[in-house]
Amino acid sequence: MSDQPRRPRKPGKPYRRPQKDPVRVLAFEALRAVDERDAYANLVLPPLLRKAREGGDFDARDAALATELVYGTLRRQGTYDAVVAACVDRPLREVDPPVLDVLSLGVHQLLGTRIPTHAAVSASVELARVVLGDGRAKFVNAVLRKVAQHDLDGWLERVAPPYDEDPEDHLAVVHSHPRWVVSALWDSLGGGRAGIEELLRADNERPEVTLVARPGRATTGELLEEEAALPGRWSPYAVRLSEGGEPGAIPAVADGRAGVQDEGSQLVALALANAPLDGPDRMWLDGCAGPGGKAALLAALAAERGAVLLASEKQPHRAGLVAKALAGNPGPYQVVAADGTRPPWRPGTFDRVLVDVPCTGLGALRRRPEARWRRRPGDLEGFAPLQRGLLRTALESVRVGGVVGYATCSPHLAETRAVVADLLKQFPDAELFDARPLLPGVPELGEGPDIQLWPHVHGTDAMYLALIRRTG
Repeated sequence: MSDQPRRPRKPGKPYRRPQKDPVRVLAFEALRAVDERDAYANLVLPPLLRKAREGGDFDARDAALATELVYGTLRRQGTYDAVVAACVDRPLREVDPPVLDVLSLGVHQLLGTRIPTHAAVSASVELARVVLGDGRAKFVNAVLRKVAQHDLDGWLERVAPPYDEDPEDHLAVVHSHPRWVVSALWDSLGGGRAGIEELLRADNERPEVTLVARPGRATTGELLEEEAALPGRWSPYAVRLSEGGEPGAIPAVADGRAGVQDEGSQLVALALANAPLDGPDRMWLDGCAGPGGKAALLAALAAERGAVLLASEKQPHRAGLVAKALAGNPGPYQVVAADGTRPPWRPGTFDRVLVDVPCTGLGALRRRPEARWRRRPGDLEGFAPLQRGLLRTALESVRVGGVVGYATCSPHLAETRAVVADLLKQFPDAELFDARPLLPGVPELGEGPDIQLWPHVHGTDAMYLALIRRTG
């Protein structure tokens, strides 16, 4: 213990200990995990919420607010950074990351929610006192009081460059996407301003939870009995939970007869399964099967026809997830941990092959909003050899007359049409065929013969699919 005498407190108001707000503390912890550990919010947040509920600190409204604070902050991080930068006297890189996280949470409450201004500022300052200390809480208070002087539209007029001077930078700030992502999405989408703004806006909306009723194991009728459940828009196996909720609490999901799967992912599997073949239809391959959503649907569809699915995944722990997803499938299947670019099977073994290749994930920014800030243009070069290698193996693995589906959860042209075009040059005995008729009723699938889905058009992730037939 120190021998120094304790300094007397200055006269005035007595010191008040900061009041811990469990909802905002949890939101802060989730943002720190995303920032420090490169974690994904959709993996970090559920266990935090579960622990809080078990501890008796949370009810359903608290969980909903915490979820909104985390995802809303991550989706609008670029916009909020621009606003904060206009309110501080130093570059943002010189502001400690934990302070920025508290500021971002506060800015979201001020500009992105209906929380009253006074409550948003006071709650954020109290959070800062708890997690940062009184000194830095004063800095947070000063910055947020400046932010509170304008609403979101007012700030965008101040921090976003005019559209006529720099369209891409304007859209990047207004819709909170990195400039290079705006450019890439615009190139893939084509068209004018209205379409790209609708797409960027859709990326910032909370997606519905979509379930899949695995054929032969569950029905959509069973899932539609759940509260606020609606039929899928396009897939006959899809059911949407319009108010979110906990899918794991649904009996059919808990026992594996149904799963959580974006409708775009379901459509990719259905298109491959419905593609016309020349010859037998006995052996199917999912060459990039982890974590198992498409594989489970394909295995169920294969079982209905007496076919067998081989699900291959390079990473052993992900292969374990695939095995869990397929457990209980009504027909025969096999799961292997294998490198899809150096497969253990012989060439020409399969009638149908799907490769949903690793990619930048720019088509799923609704679900993983933090991915937009982690990805860099250079990542495309890192994925390119693997994507081409996996498609090459798929084309070698399918028999003559069989079909390969090349899929990505990215609409970036470098990950979609460029890959397919390169491999078709190497395989003169393979040809693209029109995939669009295989998804009857689904509108605006592009010019063909490949398929591009869009969040703002189809309500799905931006999945891409090209179907290729071996002809000789």
